[in-house]
Amino acid sequence: MAIHVDTPFVPPVADTAIGRQFAEDGFYLAKGVFSPEEVAELEADFDRIIDQMTASGESNNATWGGPEMERLEAKELIVLHTHNVQRYSAVWMRALMNPKFLAINQALIGPDIILHHTKLFQKPSEKGAPFPMHQDWDYFPTVKDSMIAGVIHVSKANDEMGCLRVYPGSHKLGRVDQSGGQFENPILTQYPLENAVPVEAEPGDVVFFHYFTIHGSMPNRSSDIRKTVLVQVHAGDDHVEDRNMHPNEMLTLSGWNYHATRGNAGEK
Repeated sequence: MAIHVDTPFVPPVADTAIGRQFAEDGFYLAKGVFSPEEVAELEADFDRIIDQMTASGESNNATWGGPEMERLEAKELIVLHTHNVQRYSAVWMRALMNPKFLAINQALIGPDIILHHTKLFQKPSEKGAPFPMHQDWDYFPTVKDSMIAGVIHVSKANDEMGCLRVYPGSHKLGRVDQSGGQFENPILTQYPLENAVPVEAEPGDVVFFHYFTIHGSMPNRSSDIRKTVLVQVHAGDDHVEDRNMHPNEMLTLSGWNYHATRGNAGEK
């Protein structure tokens, strides 16, 4: 039996065709947002970030633990990871301001777009780790629940490579307690990874999803490397609650940040 809610959650989306589809499905695949020439630049700096992290000796394996990972036989698999690619690379900073990318964000949540953080994920060929099914909200909840993610693909991502998998419409559950994938919780038993819908993508595509949407990914068992950067944004009239487990850039990508203050802008 699926998790039950009396009143389905309706995300605060823009009244556009894309926004209405997103409100119903909880995700949206945008094709060809970045051109082949742009993707080539993004991939070159993606690889350079990986090389720089490796040379520094930093631990960058983001593989999760827990019983679900044991069930998936993923203990020896890895995912290379860092936050905030825009701090490494001007090419990636420009990608966040790409007009096509911003236009889709605006069509989803309105004109004011605030960057919370970015995350690089590289699933190595044949040993890329999975991510168990989970929601994202618990890591950085916002007051109005406008937070969405856009996964920029600089490589192809099919199901064999461990592409994103989602349960369409699952965002309507709202905030599910204990919704992370690293411990036993109702999502793991009622929304198994094997039954989720794969969202395959090509280089330059972006997959957007709401932070309530139940999602995860299979291992990369292919001979290809899967390379993605996840961009987490929220509306300008929203802000993160006190409980925040990730870097919060508070960078205004378009429009206005209605919750910026002298204090949170970095003044002493």
